[in-house]
Amino acid sequence: DQEEIKAGLQLPQKCVVKQTNTTGPYGYEYQGNNGRLVVTPMTDRCYMTLTTAMYLKRGGAPAGPAGTGKTESVKDLGKGMAMYVIVFNCSDGLDYKSLGRMFSGLAQCGCWGCFDEFNRISLEVLSVVAQQIQQISIAIKRRVDKFIFEETEIKLVPTCAVNITMNP
Repeated sequence: DQEEIKAGLQLPQKCVVKQTNTTGPYGYEYQGNNGRLVVTPMTDRCYMTLTTAMYLKRGGAPAGPAGTGKTESVKDLGKGMAMYVIVFNCSDGLDYKSLGRMFSGLAQCGCWGCFDEFNRISLEVLSVVAQQIQQISIAIKRRVDKFIFEETEIKLVPTCAVNITMNP
């Protein structure tokens, strides 16, 4: 079944995660033996969309009513791929400098960020944030080890990803 997330070896001897036509890195992040989400057709579609986005060096943006499992789906996919996921709860009090520091940390450690209720951030801040995310995305696509982010040279671990969730 192509829809399942499967781990496998790819030469030279590194573990990868495969789903549909995509292949992504296995993160080797041990997260304990705790529960997983129940897989439904909706979470399955969400996983396929997110893994395709990661394969294309993008982030995901699940949207839908509150309480439908958007953030939990991102976290559970991260667990299935052994990636560390940090959830940030967004509010209208966030500024571009605070978000820039968060993005810088994600880029340097290679983990995923899930910015919950991203639509609460003010439009003025979002215009700068879009440029910050684009800088990281371009650096990942160029496969560089370091890049200039907010006037500072930082290292890049290319497994990092920015995911956002939005409520209507």
